[in-house]
Amino acid sequence: MIASIAGLAFLAMQTTAPETGWTWTLYTDEARVALANEVPDTPNLRFTLECDPASGVARVAFYGGAAETGMARVTAGEAAAVTESTGERGALKLTLRTDHPVFAAFAAEGRLTAAVGE
Repeated sequence: MIASIAGLAFLAMQTTAPETGWTWTLYTDEARVALANEVPDTPNLRFTLECDPASGVARVAFYGGAAETGMARVTAGEAAAVTESTGERGALKLTLRTDHPVFAAFAAEGRLTAAVGE
């Protein structure tokens, strides 16, 4: 799991333009691992992915869009999943099993989308 998130961080760092200020940051401690697409030292976030080691579940948050509650369709590459989402603190939040094909496609391609409703 930690290797997957570290791999995502490496892939993301290869595709981020430094002049924009946006970057991918990997945070780790004994209790959790988190990957954030952010402007460091500001409240600006686009995306976070967080998990507890060996839990098999990632908590995903999308910032800057609609923060809706309901069933979300999550896609990455050709893979898709449906999961419940919540709108909290300006973010669309959901959970995703790390052994699901959507998570594997996200790890391989570095892109993940989520939509609630139509």
